[in-house]
Amino acid sequence: MRRADRLFRIVQVLRAGRLLTARDLARKLEVSERTVYRDVRDLQLSGMPILGEAGVGYTLRRDVDLPPLMFNANELAALVLGARLVKAWGGDEAVAGAADALRKIEAVLPPEMRQQIDSVMMYAPGFRMQKHVRTLIDRIHEACVTQRIIQFDYCREDGERSYNRRTRPLALYFWGGAWTAATWCELRNDFRLFRLDRMENFALLDEHFTLKKGQRLEDYLRQVDPPKKKQ
Repeated sequence: MRRADRLFRIVQVLRAGRLLTARDLARKLEVSERTVYRDVRDLQLSGMPILGEAGVGYTLRRDVDLPPLMFNANELAALVLGARLVKAWGGDEAVAGAADALRKIEAVLPPEMRQQIDSVMMYAPGFRMQKHVRTLIDRIHEACVTQRIIQFDYCREDGERSYNRRTRPLALYFWGGAWTAATWCELRNDFRLFRLDRMENFALLDEHFTLKKGQRLEDYLRQVDPPKKKQ
C-alpha cells in the first residue's frame, strides 16, 4: 500500500470516533506499530486534529467536519454486492441496515454514479434462506455481543439428537450457504460449531458469561489455525 493511501485510510478509520490503539490500526493496515506511530505523528504535524498518544490510543476530534467520501466504480460495485449478499443471507436486522446504508450512500452520490448502482450485474439469490435462520442470526449475534448463554436442541447430520445444549456463543460464520455459531460448549467443556439450521427450541437465556482465557474467540482461532513457526 502506498504511504499516501495508508495515511488516508488512517484518517477514515479514525472518523468512526472510536479510540483505537496503534496495535488496532496496525492490524487493520497490515503494517507495524512503529509505522503507525510515525504516520500518526506526521498527520498531527500536518494539522490533522488527531487526539491521543502512544500507549493510550488515537481518535479524530469530534468537531471536525470532513467532506463526504466518494467512491470509484469498483468500490461502489463492492458495496452493492455486499448489500445484496446481506439481503440474501443475513439476519433481519442486518438486511434492514444494509438497505438503509445503501440509501444513504445513494443520496450523496452524484447523478452519474447513482446510475452505476443499477448497472452492477452481480447478484446473490437467497431463496434457500430459511426464515427461522434469519431470526436466529440476530438473536445469536445479540448473545455474542451481550455475552449471554444460549440453549437449544440440536440434530447432527447423521440424525443423532442432543437436548438442552447450553453454550457460550463467540461468533457467527457464514460458509456460502450455511451459518454456524462458534461456541464454548458447557456439555463438552470445549469449543464446538453448530449449524443454525439444525437448531431447535432455541432460547436466549438471561444468564451472562465471562470470557475466560482458553475459552475466548482468539483461543478458538488459534486452535483451528495455529500460528506458523518461524523458519
